[in-house]
Amino acid sequence: MCRSIKTLRPPVLAEEATEEEIRAAALQYVRKVSGFRAPAAHNQEVFERAVDAVTQATAELLDGLEVRGAGARRAG
Repeated sequence: MCRSIKTLRPPVLAEEATEEEIRAAALQYVRKVSGFRAPAAHNQEVFERAVDAVTQATAELLDGLEVRGAGARRAG
């Protein structure tokens, strides 16, 4: 997995992830999976659609998670 993608939920983050943080994680994921840091012009549209889809899926995931013991410290 891409090491630059950080956990975007409490208690790792003190507050809710911002839209910018979610999109940055989605961009890193798509870059890793595609193998392209910046796609060629002929791949730009599909690359952006993938970032949008991953951003949306991530936001839905974070919105739906039930975090128990959010006050507990993360081990390790």
